[in-house]
Amino acid sequence: MPAGTSADPESDLPVGLSSVTSAPSPDAPDPDTWLGLGSGALPVDEVTRWVGRPDCGAVVVFAGNARDHSEGRVGVSALEYEAYESQVVPRLAGVAAEARSRWPVLARVAMLHRVGPLSIGEAAVVVAVSSPHRDAAFDACRWCIDSLKSTVPIWKRETWDGGESWGLDAQHVVDVDGSADVDAPVDRAGSAGTG
Repeated sequence: MPAGTSADPESDLPVGLSSVTSAPSPDAPDPDTWLGLGSGALPVDEVTRWVGRPDCGAVVVFAGNARDHSEGRVGVSALEYEAYESQVVPRLAGVAAEARSRWPVLARVAMLHRVGPLSIGEAAVVVAVSSPHRDAAFDACRWCIDSLKSTVPIWKRETWDGGESWGLDAQHVVDVDGSADVDAPVDRAGSAGTG
């Protein structure tokens, strides 16, 4: 069980973090933003349904799935993600807020990530946005996944034929504005990085 997760067998959610298994309720502080981190399968289909609204003609969903290879590594058989859990949802909230600032027409935004072991083919991350028109939705979704990968402290360990490693090219975790985050933890390779 990844550090910080609940020992309760009924829950596989990290302690104190937003739910990845259910969308925000209409009376939530921000009912149009769904953020979370968890160790169970991501609800990609539910996210796709939830992010759409009657006033939105565009829904763009990015699902990052575990694949059987990476650069220079064939036969990847397993992935595992760890996170600086107390920082994930606040940083996702920062990404969502910045996306809404850059694309004021965004309606709903969802960003969910897994921790723990994944099988090949399982979704590690899902990012989805909706807007009235496609240009804003495509641009915002791409910006959100790129910003998530560079600003949210989540690390990936790959196991492949012949070895295992925590990531290929660890990146320094930065704030959404691009400034370095001196409070970010250090990953197994010796520098802050993301999955």
